[in-house]
Amino acid sequence: MAEHGPLVDPATTPGWLRPVVEASRDLDAQLFRRISPPAEDARDAAVLILLGEHETRGPDVLLQLRANGGGAHSGQVAFPGGSSEPEDDGPVGTALREAVEETGLDPAGVRPVALLPQLHIPVSRFHVTPVVAHWEKPSRVWAVDPAESAAVARAPIADLVDPANRFMCRHPSGFLGPAFALPGMLVWGFTAALLTLLLELGGWAEPWNGSDIRDLDAAWRSVGQSVGEV
Repeated sequence: MAEHGPLVDPATTPGWLRPVVEASRDLDAQLFRRISPPAEDARDAAVLILLGEHETRGPDVLLQLRANGGGAHSGQVAFPGGSSEPEDDGPVGTALREAVEETGLDPAGVRPVALLPQLHIPVSRFHVTPVVAHWEKPSRVWAVDPAESAAVARAPIADLVDPANRFMCRHPSGFLGPAFALPGMLVWGFTAALLTLLLELGGWAEPWNGSDIRDLDAAWRSVGQSVGEV
């Protein structure tokens, strides 16, 4: 299991990103595992939380909209990432490889800066290590494989923390968790939970109405999608 914490000296990262890197050291990995107990036959995976800074919109994070292929995460917004391969150099190698394959980004402009504690996703039976990275030299990104991704977008942190874009989302299974409304994208589930943690670690979070609870189908329609559709 990968250790979590800074991969670089936090002082060498931009001031807006430094709190995230510093806080990664003190996260309670045992708490993460209690929240989502792992399965014995789960596979290792990693996701890339790629943070850049737009000249006018400020800090942002790279997200992709999964294609509607009928799988467990069909039509959902996610971080680039996927399952580990034997040739990968740990979770950082997995996250970068998958991000290149899915979004076409130039890895030369990406600096991994921290690992977050490993989490388990029951629906896909993955042990997932989130890799936080600084997009030092942003490159063009796009949905490389239309069968896998429908769109790729840089989501401004300012939009994610806007209370008007935040609410709680209830899945038909009964699962209740945080969600974000972006143009044409509903962020919920595992990705929304990680984004919520990220906003707290970065000191960016603003008060929002946690009593605003919306059913998944209604939430999807509110951002211009139907359930299961892109």
